[in-house]
Amino acid sequence: MRSRRNEFTHLKARLQEVAGRQTQRDVLLEVEHLYNQFHIQLINIHDCKQAIKAHERKVSLETTSPEGQVTDETLAEHENLHDEFQHLEHTLQELNDEFNQFVAAVR
Repeated sequence: MRSRRNEFTHLKARLQEVAGRQTQRDVLLEVEHLYNQFHIQLINIHDCKQAIKAHERKVSLETTSPEGQVTDETLAEHENLHDEFQHLEHTLQELNDEFNQFVAAVR
């Protein structure tokens, strides 16, 4: 997650560089859209990272408890987190592709 956060922080900065040279309204609207999406996805990356950390703590507590087992609820939560992570990865890849197409088009 840290590398994805760094990647999207870098893309956001590159977008600002590209935006500084643009004057066409439709291009500036696309810049605004991409900027907003980067901001949203950076928040999503942060939230996902925090959810994973919290889940790891819960698993650790359960495995060190007297019962020594992870509950069914925690296992289901693990599956849900995995699905959310996969969905976020897919969204991030789509946004990265959209950004690259935009940069190629405005050059």
